Order: sequence, then C-alpha cells, then structure tokens
Amino acid sequence: MLTAALSLAHAAPAAAFVAFVSNEKGNTVSVIDTDTWTVTKTIKVGQRPRGIAYTRDGKFVMVAVGDDDTIQLIDARKQEIVDTLPSGPDPELFAQDEAGKTLYVANENDNTVTVLDLQKRIRIGDVQVGVEPEGMMLSPDGKTLICTSETTNMAHFIDTASRQIVGNVLVDARPRYAEFKSDGSELWVSAEIGGTVSIIDPTKREVTGKIKFAVPGLRSEAIQPVGISLTKDGKTGFVALGPANRVAVIDGATHEVKKYLLVGQRVWHMAFTPDEKYLLVTNGVSNDVSVIDVAAQKVIKTIQVGELPWGITIAQP
Repeated sequence: MLTAALSLAHAAPAAAFVAFVSNEKGNTVSVIDTDTWTVTKTIKVGQRPRGIAYTRDGKFVMVAVGDDDTIQLIDARKQEIVDTLPSGPDPELFAQDEAGKTLYVANENDNTVTVLDLQKRIRIGDVQVGVEPEGMMLSPDGKTLICTSETTNMAHFIDTASRQIVGNVLVDARPRYAEFKSDGSELWVSAEIGGTVSIIDPTKREVTGKIKFAVPGLRSEAIQPVGISLTKDGKTGFVALGPANRVAVIDGATHEVKKYLLVGQRVWHMAFTPDEKYLLVTNGVSNDVSVIDVAAQKVIKTIQVGELPWGITIAQP
C-alpha cells in the first residue's frame, strides 16, 4: 500500500508555475516560484516597466518599458533579456492574438495602438485612438480589439481585420483596464476616477450596467478600480481597488459585490495561476504581491518583490 501511495504521489506532482512581476520604479522584474512562494531571481530591465505577458508559446516574457519606448523580450527559461520589440512612445499595456503572431500595443504618449508582427518582430501598422490609451483586450474570437483611453473616457472597438475603429463606448472617468468574459458575452471596463466597472454588451456596444463599490470606513475617492480578472467560467470576478487596498469579489452573473479582501497597499494588477487555484495581485506602495486562494476567497500569503510592482504574468515553467 505504501508503494502504491508513493507511486501515485510521484505520478501526480503539485502544479508549479512561474510568475514574472514588473517593478515600475525599481526597473526590474521579479521572478516568483509559486511552489515555494519565493522570489528566485530579479532581472534588471529598462526604465519604467509596466505591461507584462508571456508569449503564447511560453518561450518569452514581454515587458513594456515605457520610458525606453520599447518592449523587451525575456527568455523565460534563461530569465534574461534577449531582444527588443519596436513600439511607439511610452508603451503601457498590450494584447496578443491567440496564435501569438500579432501584438497590439497601447502607446500612451502619442494616442496610438501599434501593431507588431511577433514572428518577424517588426512594426506593421498603427491605429489612432483617444487620448492616453491604456487598457488593451482582444475579444475571444479575435475579431475585435478593445482599447481604453484614460482622458477620452472611452472604450474603443477596433476591427482587427481592417484595423479601423468601428465603435466607441463612453464610460466613467479614467478607464484603466478591460476584460472579456471567456464566452464573449460581456466586457468589463474599470474606471479609476469614476470608481466603477462598466458592464458592456459587446454586440450592441452599449453599457448595460455598472458595478459600484463601498468599503466601510473609506471615502469614495479612495476606491479606484484598476485591474480585473474573471474566472474562465465567468462566475466570479475580481477587481483591484487601488488605494482602497482591497480586491472586490464579484458575482459574475448578478454583478453584486460579495466581499472585499484586504491586500497590500495600492493594489494594481492581477493574474491567475493556470489552474485558477490562486490569484496573485501586485501592491505598488507596499512593494509586495498578495496571494489569494480563489476557492476560499482569502489571502494566504504575501511575497516581497521590487519597488512599485505593477504588472504580473504567470505560466507553467
């Protein structure tokens, strides 16, 4: 019996993932082993790293270094910079297609979305959008790119085939992030200054509802929604509330706030582990990452990282 138990344990090891965290002020990327919840390496990168994501094949991690006006490529295995991708001035967030062939980059300083060929690593086009573009998200079918413009207060709908804006939806002040449900039925857009998350019907391109937040003991202006993460089944949403130091847990069907989780200071962005057991969130002022047990909806761990952690991406090693 002991032999059988040992064989079973060996056949089904615990899943281990690797997280990369961009530290905006430290100009570094912290590497976290989710098996031990420890930082295993700190990678020096360019100036003001923010948006960060694995390439679809898992071989590289892309990080937008805004003050260097470029996107650096980190070899995910070697954990060192190996190349750069072109972008416009001050790249912030980006989105890639499912095939991993095309990358769309929001360039905050020239109000454009740059289109890159990831295989050739060249710039192949631009789309003019509103003032201070930031949030970037592709629809599940890949046909529509969403770009949120902070100063214009809009979510722009861009046809990926024609690279033309085909619709604009007005949301509340300073939209920072956009996230689709996996079935494409809803688009959630956070408004940092407006203090809301707009629920948008992607087909009608209109706001159908808004999620509002109220944390006991906090003034409304301290509640500033930024990052959004939705479970694959669409049943649960998590919204980072910035200086409120909370992550709101939301019922994906009713859009009701179910609870608030206390995390670190100035929570920014989030990423699930691929098995969705954990959600890791970056806390800019306390310079750490909070680990949330998704099923239990509770914070179980805090990991110290670099200075002003901003973005995070996770994949299997």
